Amino acid sequence: MGGLKWRMCLGIVAGGFANHASAQQAFSWQQVREKFELANPTLQASRVGIDESKAQEITAYLRPNPDFSLTADGFQVNSNAGVWRPLSGVLETPSVSYLHERQHKRELRRDSARQSTAVAESQLADQERTLLFNLRNAFVQTLQAKAVVDLARQNLTYYDQLLMVNRDRLQAGDIARVDLDRLELQRVQYESDVQTALVNLRTSKIQLLTLLNDRTSVDQFDVTGTFDFTEQIQPLEEFRAIALASRPDLLAAMQSIELAKVNHHLAIANGSVDPTFTTWFSHNPSFANPFANDTIGGSISIPLRIFDRNQGEKLRTQLDIGRNERLRDANAAQVFSDVDSAYATLTSNLTLLRPYKTAYLEQAVRVRDTVAFAYRNGGSSLLDLLQSQQEYRSIQLSYLNLIGSFLTAASQLNMAVGREVILP
Repeated sequence: MGGLKWRMCLGIVAGGFANHASAQQAFSWQQVREKFELANPTLQASRVGIDESKAQEITAYLRPNPDFSLTADGFQVNSNAGVWRPLSGVLETPSVSYLHERQHKRELRRDSARQSTAVAESQLADQERTLLFNLRNAFVQTLQAKAVVDLARQNLTYYDQLLMVNRDRLQAGDIARVDLDRLELQRVQYESDVQTALVNLRTSKIQLLTLLNDRTSVDQFDVTGTFDFTEQIQPLEEFRAIALASRPDLLAAMQSIELAKVNHHLAIANGSVDPTFTTWFSHNPSFANPFANDTIGGSISIPLRIFDRNQGEKLRTQLDIGRNERLRDANAAQVFSDVDSAYATLTSNLTLLRPYKTAYLEQAVRVRDTVAFAYRNGGSSLLDLLQSQQEYRSIQLSYLNLIGSFLTAASQLNMAVGREVILP
């Protein structure tokens, strides 16, 4: 009966682990990116800013409102007949006036608002470019942490097998107790590697979940992807050409020049004269024509722009065109600098990775297995065995770190170019 209870408990625990494993969902890079674009609060707030800019386009294109006024004249202040009737002779004159904007001011305001929206959209794309770089780095770090966890567990498993063999040798009298103790003490390093790798993996997942604005438990979240490097990359000139055509910050700089030109035209237009037309109606008998009780009239008011002709804004907007042109040139230089730096880092990592893949990894495995075999047969010392294990562990870990550096440099190049040219 007791054994049955234990089997039931173990079944419940195993079922719980199975449900936990099935509940964990692994996201690819494309899925992570789509989730990020939908859920990141920083991007959502910036998109609201675009909507606000579009609302300003409506305001900029509105016509001036007409003015309505009512004039009352002819109030009686006294009466010789002794009758107080102050409103009997009041004359009401309603009038309507309208400011007529000349030189296409309304259209220029609209064009300026539209160009401002275009600049804001490019700046949003540039902000998304930077955030995607952070997202991809977090994604790569998670893949790297998973690879390091697998390596640490493999090393621990291999070392446990080595210890098992040497325990049997101790029983057979082939090695001394102190040698086995030294081997078992070395196991602490491999256990530490596993725990450190697990902590780094959880930290990377937490950072990724933060960027996704996701409250999912770390244990129920995972990512999947190829953690490897690409041996063939395009020439530098192709990346430069793509960057000039794709970088949103460079596009925003060029759009800012067009915005400055529109604002200069608007400043010139605002220096022109806008007349105000007024018309009115009154019910007032005319002494010249006793039958003409209703009269209408009109007027035009033209401001005399003798002193203020908007000279300051005209000069400021003219200078702003030149300033934005210089900023565009500086931005273009920065684009080339970003691409060249990222490309240099990427090719440097690639140069280091190639010999690892073709020679170092295989040599490390061969040295480790050879020394372990020789130690089991008395052909090498304990120090040689521990040294070969340490060298293998170091080479494998360095290789994974180099792949992580390569993928990070690829992310940097993607950000420098303005779009994804190297996928994880």
